[in-house]
Amino acid sequence: METFTIVSLIIAAYLIGSIPTAVWWGKRYYGIDVREFGSGNAGATNTFRVLGKKAGIPVLAIDILKGTIAVLLVHLSSYVYDSNEYVTLELGLGIAALVGHVFPIFAGFRGGKGVATILGIVICITPLTSLMVLAVFLIVLLATRYVSLSSMTAGLSFPFFLNIVLKNQNQTLLIFSLFVAALLLVTHKKNISRLLKRQESKVNLFTKKA
Repeated sequence: METFTIVSLIIAAYLIGSIPTAVWWGKRYYGIDVREFGSGNAGATNTFRVLGKKAGIPVLAIDILKGTIAVLLVHLSSYVYDSNEYVTLELGLGIAALVGHVFPIFAGFRGGKGVATILGIVICITPLTSLMVLAVFLIVLLATRYVSLSSMTAGLSFPFFLNIVLKNQNQTLLIFSLFVAALLLVTHKKNISRLLKRQESKVNLFTKKA
């Protein structure tokens, strides 16, 4: 029965992550599929770029919540809080939601890069680390105005803060932190190329665009 429950929770987490917030929001309120414009990604950053902050802010918030809600499904299991099994399931649920965001079944498996959803996962599992990572993201963003560079830098700082600064002892969480850092580099390959060629577009969240 426990195995059935865990599998069911993993599937539920994937389906939550698969909610294509940017795609549905753009089509519902603007008649636009954001994947056909800008970077072509179904994420909050491209929503800000294509539709402006009035669309970008709710998309960002919902994408973060997808990760958090998916992880919170762990409470439907019988695992003891903070045990190795509990933490492992938390991470499994988070990864399932992340896979759903990147490859959403509800949007032809064409999703976003998962930055906001990863943040939602980390907020739920290790909130102090998430604050440190978010600070890095904001500092780099304010200094460079490159969302992609900010995301990658924050991702790379995640294992450092978690394992070096906060001295994490959970091996599964250690592996997850390294996985996140590597994933963000892989999903930003095109951005890295554009950054090196100085062709990456900058974002100004304080524009007056609707």
